[in-house]
Order: sequence, then C-alpha cells, then structure tokens
Amino acid sequence: MSEHVLIERNGGVLTLTMNRPDKKNALTQNMYGSMADAIVAAQQDPAIRAVVIQGSNSCFTSGNDVGDFVNSPRSDTKTPVYHFLRAICNAEKPLIAAVNGPAVGVGTTMLLHCDLVFVANDARLKMPFVNLGLCPEAGSSYLLPRLLGHLRAAELLLLGDEISGQRATEIGLANRALPAGEAVLEAAQQAAQRIAEQPPASVKLTKQLIKQGVAQIAEQTMDAEGAHFTELLASADAREALTAFIEKRKPVFANQ
Repeated sequence: MSEHVLIERNGGVLTLTMNRPDKKNALTQNMYGSMADAIVAAQQDPAIRAVVIQGSNSCFTSGNDVGDFVNSPRSDTKTPVYHFLRAICNAEKPLIAAVNGPAVGVGTTMLLHCDLVFVANDARLKMPFVNLGLCPEAGSSYLLPRLLGHLRAAELLLLGDEISGQRATEIGLANRALPAGEAVLEAAQQAAQRIAEQPPASVKLTKQLIKQGVAQIAEQTMDAEGAHFTELLASADAREALTAFIEKRKPVFANQ
C-alpha cells in the first residue's frame, strides 16, 4: 500500500483519499496500485456498499507524476495504471468522486467511470493529452463523446482547454457544483451513505443495467488507446512536449 493513499471505512462506505499535497496529489505507480487493490477488494466485501475517491479540500490530482511517468513508462497493460483503470471501469459498486481544485488528465478521465461526481465551482478540469503529444486514455475517447456529444468532446480533447467545475456541471460532466472545500467532500460522503443504506442487490443491479455494454466497449477502447499511448510516448513530439513542460517553456514541434 502507498503512504500517499489514505484508506478509510465508515459503515458501508470506503473512502480513498489521494494524499500527496506537496506534489498536488500527482499520481505514482504505487498510488495507482493501492487504489486499484482497494477498489477490487471492495467488490468482494459485502460490507462495502459504495466507494468515494477524493483528494484534499483544495486539490483532487494534477495527474500523473511526470518524473515517475517518464522513468516508469507504460510498457503494457499489466501496469498499476491499467490495473486501476480496469478496476474503476469494471467496478460493480457505485463510485463517487469529490473534486476540489485541479483534476488534470486522468484526474478528469477517471470521473467518466464514476456514478456520481461532485465538484467545486472553481475546480479546474483539463485533459491535455494532445498538448503533450499523446492521445486520450482511460476509455475517454469513447466515453466522453457518449456523455457530452462529439463537438464538446472534441473541444476538450483536441484543444485541451481547462474548464471550471461549474462548467463541467453545466455540460453534464458532474452532478453538482458546490463551494470549494469541505462542502464537496461532505456532499460525496452524504451521497455514498445514502447509497449504503439502500438494498445492495438493487443498487448493484441498477448500476449494471445503467452501464450495460458500456464497460466492455470502454475496456476495449482503453486497450487500443493504451497501445497508441505507449507508441506516442516514445515519439519526438511527446519527448519535446514533456521536456518543455519540465523546463517551463513553449514546445517547438518539428514539421511532419
């Protein structure tokens, strides 16, 4: 387990808290692995009825830790990253997200697998994959157009623009936008507790019916994205984009 992921049980609710504030909760392989293991274990534990994924009252996650990401690239679909993505894709019990502050890259795409999403009004959601010379991941190239429509999905994925939590709620990427801080975390916990008090078989079946067929296609898309992602990660464009990001300068891409 990772010291940067806090795991807490309260009644029928399991809460996973990304806890790496000095790095804006940037995700490492160990953090992915810890969250994946906890989510998978929760599916087998009848006492757990819902899972909350959250950061602090000021930050959800800034996405992948760049250093860890560069030093431990995704070479196949057996990495902790994919273990986590498959865990949230195939979870049979409700997943609830509480988003304050930045939610970058996977910080936004993981929300597409959640059943309820609560965000701060001023949360900052962004999927800058193209900006980094990469492609969408977590099945987002399938899930995002399905959720928002082609035009809005293309805007978010091709331009990589940041949107607020308020805007995310308006376009259907989140359930409710709230004042930043504890209000967001509390809303997620309250929803999770309400679900935990419902008949578990009915909850499980209802989620299954809502997502019927979706998880399978999303997982297939995830695998295809992963193959492209790995290939692009070794490209000159991605190396230049990531280097420019680390050096805090504008990237210069060669003519294709």
